[in-house]
Amino acid sequence: MLKSKTKWNFTYNDNSTDGYSNNLPDISSLTSQLLNRRGITKPEEVKRFLHPSQEDLYDPFLLDGLSEAVERVRIAIERNEHILVYGDYDADGVSSTTVMVEALREAGAICDYYIPNRFTEGYGPNEAAFLQAAQDGFSIIITVDNGIAGIHEANVAKEAGIDLIITDHHEVQESLPDAFSIIHPKTSKNYPFKELAGVGVAFKFAQALLKEMPHHLLDMVAIGTIADLVPLKDENRALVFLGLQALNQTNRIGFKALKDVCSIDGEIEEETVGFSIGPRVNAVGRLEDASPAVDLFLTEDSYEASQLAEYINDLNQKRQKIVTDITKEAEELLISGEQPLEEVIVVAKEGWNPGVLGIVASKLVRQFDRPAIVLGIDSDKNEAKGSARSIDAFDLFQNCMEIREQFIHFGGHAQAAGMTLNTDNIEEVRSQLCQKAQDKLSDDDYHQVLNVEMNVDMEEVTLEQIQEINKLRPFGMGNPKPLFHIKEKAKEIRLIGSRQNHLKLMFKKNQKKLDGIAFGMGDLYTRISPASELEVIGELGINEWNGRQNVQIMIKDLKVQTWQLFDFRGSKHLEKKLGFPNDQHVVALTFNNAQNAPHELPVINGKEIESFQSFPLHGLVLLDLPPSLAQLSHVVQRLAPDNIYACYQVEDSAFFTSWPTRDHFKWFYGMLMKRQSFNLNKDRELLSARKGWNGDMINFISQVFFELGFVKIKDGLVTIESKPQQKDLTESTIYQERKEQLAVEQALYYSTYKELKDWFNQQREPIKEEVFNGL
Repeated sequence: MLKSKTKWNFTYNDNSTDGYSNNLPDISSLTSQLLNRRGITKPEEVKRFLHPSQEDLYDPFLLDGLSEAVERVRIAIERNEHILVYGDYDADGVSSTTVMVEALREAGAICDYYIPNRFTEGYGPNEAAFLQAAQDGFSIIITVDNGIAGIHEANVAKEAGIDLIITDHHEVQESLPDAFSIIHPKTSKNYPFKELAGVGVAFKFAQALLKEMPHHLLDMVAIGTIADLVPLKDENRALVFLGLQALNQTNRIGFKALKDVCSIDGEIEEETVGFSIGPRVNAVGRLEDASPAVDLFLTEDSYEASQLAEYINDLNQKRQKIVTDITKEAEELLISGEQPLEEVIVVAKEGWNPGVLGIVASKLVRQFDRPAIVLGIDSDKNEAKGSARSIDAFDLFQNCMEIREQFIHFGGHAQAAGMTLNTDNIEEVRSQLCQKAQDKLSDDDYHQVLNVEMNVDMEEVTLEQIQEINKLRPFGMGNPKPLFHIKEKAKEIRLIGSRQNHLKLMFKKNQKKLDGIAFGMGDLYTRISPASELEVIGELGINEWNGRQNVQIMIKDLKVQTWQLFDFRGSKHLEKKLGFPNDQHVVALTFNNAQNAPHELPVINGKEIESFQSFPLHGLVLLDLPPSLAQLSHVVQRLAPDNIYACYQVEDSAFFTSWPTRDHFKWFYGMLMKRQSFNLNKDRELLSARKGWNGDMINFISQVFFELGFVKIKDGLVTIESKPQQKDLTESTIYQERKEQLAVEQALYYSTYKELKDWFNQQREPIKEEVFNGL
């Protein structure tokens, strides 16, 4: 048995069609089912989903405050006023800044941009920057991807004579800033879609300002929207769909340079942006000033673009190492108990780079299955600044807002947030959030959930089927890549990767093959028996190699539903073949005081099993063979282990010693009656040559006759007893023990894997009590 690491939520019923209808033209049954599970059933909804277009975008003037803001900018253009775009340091903020600056310049505005330094200024508007803008002659500040929480800063701008225009998409707090204009989907009652990214809002501003669809800015919209992990549905889906088309056709010099640095060939898809482009853009603001990322996308100079792209790529590599180091330190603090590992992780340390703590928090959430806040301490200021990530069942924004007084600054979403707090408040934040988790969450809530959309037979997985699935792209938040359930035995399981930390599986059924890749699951290699039927959850895809296309499944989780048998009979070097997690209860079993328990496992004696306290046992390692099958059967029934490891060897085998029949015994006794004696030392080899008997068998027959009182044996000379009692061979203990040893070896050692598994299956069946007089 191997338990899954996540909770599997099967969103389908194999015995029904979930009510979907396949009356739509050019739509396969598979696509119909997947659309239905996304709540898309009507023909017009299906058309809009599968074929997003410009017509799916809403009128930007439905956003409250946009008309006034655009009119103010046009007046500024006429008066040659200076406009400052105030951005943010993540990929959404960089993209938003690029879109707004390009749109303003195209409209004829005199503008510049400013992105606050994450480390010295923090997220969002700040008083010093606004006052400096006023001194520098800016009469308008337009925030992008921030500003909705800038209550004080809005007042500062107003007093300084600056018209503040806020464009944002983050959660709205208790009150709104006193700004010239606020453009925010969630403050706009008439705007149909509330989940735009910051760059989406900036794009709407650009569209209204330029009085036309700014197709040339859609490439930036795709980058910011995908990187910010907003739901890719409704208008976001159309924006990303069109934006990916724009990215594949873009003439933007900076993007081409970054693409070259990333060694990106072929079509750019949402995964390309999410895993290659987005992290590099984010890396700049995580470690330094984010301005080079904006410069990269704005530049029209090829050499400058190449230099900036190389610089950004180098920063990303540096960022990766810093994340690895901090994550390791955080894990050690929690595992060692130096900082508490409770319902909500709050871990803090001086010297941690605040720019990467959101990534570290994400890693801790995945490892420990609970919300995580990671803080870097600045002892000079007595402040802690960091980021938080959460599990689905715990709304970070809502719960942190309930203790808002603990934070100096706070903002974010349900699943991600940033904050600054006094160092003295760390323990109180941990205590209050843990109490909220205790009050609101169940044990199941802490497990990551995989929503499984369909069970498939591996023989049905085809290239055409995967191409059908790809009609639902772009995938992302709100439209996840479908997860499929496959149940099959793996023909081959092996470790891959430079660190041997990934699994590659090959499933084969009849003439059909399906490869499976399980990244980061190399630790399961020793925990999967080759003969076990696996259940895997994963994404179906196409692997292209040397011009050939093959279907594969990218495994997200796997399990073995039934108990497993690991066959290491006669094997040496068991330490390398066995592997057990620290949190599992595994014991070794011996009947003959074996001392070869691997990994220093606790050893129990099979003859004293009644004194062993029985509780859920994950693994039972069999070190030697039992004296009888009945004894091992009793142990297996009593302990019912999830997994059995057959690790025994046979030194003195009864299996290869010829087993005498009653005719053998009869002939040997008749020979003794005639000769009256038989010298084992002198005559055994002669008898072996004459009859073809094994010498050990002759010794065995002699010992059985001696135990039954039929003969005497002295110094190797066997003589007849004058008046022996009549006894059956089965009355001999030696005979019975050797017969039992033979049965044990035949069943447990010389059997095939299937025969051994069948034997253990029979022993695991519960004992049926006889019914007597109705009781």
